[in-house]
Amino acid sequence: MEKQVFQLSHVVARRNAANAVMAAPADWRVEIKPRTRSSDQNALLHALFGEVAKHATWGGRKMTAIQWKVLFISGHAQATGLGSDMVPGLEGEFVNVRESSAHMSVARMTSLIEYILAWCAQNGIDTHQARVRYGHEVEA
Repeated sequence: MEKQVFQLSHVVARRNAANAVMAAPADWRVEIKPRTRSSDQNALLHALFGEVAKHATWGGRKMTAIQWKVLFISGHAQATGLGSDMVPGLEGEFVNVRESSAHMSVARMTSLIEYILAWCAQNGIDTHQARVRYGHEVEA
């Protein structure tokens, strides 16, 4: 038996999932969880990181899109009460062990995108091109 994933969006899908559970070997496991971010959300997210990297500085220096990703995910976690966890790294540095955007639910990713759009609006970063390119019609 191969791995199966079911979107529980209608009765037939739910029935198929239940049948798969009943047919699964005894040592298999079932996991029910919210759907993770969509590919459109992921594309918009990375376009926004790129726009910010082109037009903004932090602490007086230019940052890469990857560095902005770390800053935004950390800031969003703090702003939404998830907090942060700073730990000593393997080489004596400090590391923010943060939430993974790849494992965010659709709702959590929407919240992160809205957080980034709000930050951009407050800091004069035009996100119109990124939003139009990925069909995200959020007023910013």
